[in-house]
Amino acid sequence: MTTAGIPGFTERVPLGRSGVTVSRVGLGTAPLAGLFSAVGAEQAAATLDTAWTAGIRYFDTAPHYGAGLAERRLGDFLADTGRAREEYTVSTKVGRLLVPGDAAPGDEAFHGDEGLVRVRDYSADGVYRSLAESLERSGLDAFDIVLIHDPDDHWEEAVGGAYPALARLRAEGAVRAIGAGMNQTAMLTRFVIETDLDCVLVAGRYSLLDRSAADELLPLCAKREVGVLVGGVYNSGILADPAPGATYDYAPASEGVLRRALALADRCSAHGVPLAAAALQFPLRHPAVTGVVVGARSPREMTENIAHATTAVPQALWAELDALGTAGR
Repeated sequence: MTTAGIPGFTERVPLGRSGVTVSRVGLGTAPLAGLFSAVGAEQAAATLDTAWTAGIRYFDTAPHYGAGLAERRLGDFLADTGRAREEYTVSTKVGRLLVPGDAAPGDEAFHGDEGLVRVRDYSADGVYRSLAESLERSGLDAFDIVLIHDPDDHWEEAVGGAYPALARLRAEGAVRAIGAGMNQTAMLTRFVIETDLDCVLVAGRYSLLDRSAADELLPLCAKREVGVLVGGVYNSGILADPAPGATYDYAPASEGVLRRALALADRCSAHGVPLAAAALQFPLRHPAVTGVVVGARSPREMTENIAHATTAVPQALWAELDALGTAGR
């Protein structure tokens, strides 16, 4: 038996109980703001156009990405399309304010705007200021989804300041859905237990190499009807191209991780399936997962992502990959 890629990967589906809909595959805008290497404005616009033409209508951004550059580029593109606002869904994030200053070399991985530094602020006032500035940068009248961004070392402020502020904005109708976006599962699980989030964005923790989100977070979200978006499906690169020097969680992959990725690639190759296709489609096999968010820095990369989303993956391959994933834990 073979599955013909992601059924209706551009279909708009409900995000938990929020009333917001997202396409099953969304575009993450971090690469368009110069993640790891600079991206020109024309290339960024062409990448967004490729996604739009393919039917993708969910876009994820953040002030962190290129110090505001991603929000501006996405907003410019959406304004140029002339599309009705209800045709697309946009999420942004709070938790980092942008203030004038010079970042120390190596502070951030983005080649975006110079002269701005990121300051962590998960207070209520910080949320209101962050959203006001994001709206101004993007030119949008509202964001559909707002996520608390990477509050790893700021739980008390995030749950006592950012979350209540977002809950008030949701109650007032200024924001349609609220959530948290992180690279870990423990705090996301705590958010789902202790607050009334509509969704979570978990990056890198539900992939062919790391299935830890399935232990507690995903079952809990399913039980509470909290939408789940999965980012980092390639674990920052290694599952797209498992070659020496590949990155895993934004750092050089260890020899052990590279061996595991190569073993996955070998099984995929035996079935004539690119590893990246299996990596992109893997999270959507879980019933709790609403959609995946993948980045692209060029029309070519976007076209490749679309091809991976529509590649047929045999059930026999999934069985082999599942066996390798279980063995690697």
